[in-house]
Amino acid sequence: MAALDLFGRRWNLRIVWELRHGPVGFRALQQRCDNMSSSVLRQRLTELAGVHLVDQQPDTTYALTDLGRDAHQALLPLVQWSGRWSDRLGEQD
Repeated sequence: MAALDLFGRRWNLRIVWELRHGPVGFRALQQRCDNMSSSVLRQRLTELAGVHLVDQQPDTTYALTDLGRDAHQALLPLVQWSGRWSDRLGEQD
């Protein structure tokens, strides 16, 4: 339930998704997340860092930790399911 609570908070899943390919700077991450406010992004990054899913690199970019990469991998079946769900909904239109 704790993981569902964490990922259910607005933007947390999006941040993990946007960091899946490697480190990203704060401003670039903010842009990738539809220009969310900088205060909300900082809050979410702090929260994700606190649970060891995201880490700030020495060059100040943000990246997934090993646990963060594991979380992304664990979420991939949900991504696949959502594609099938979307296809099914499209068939009904």
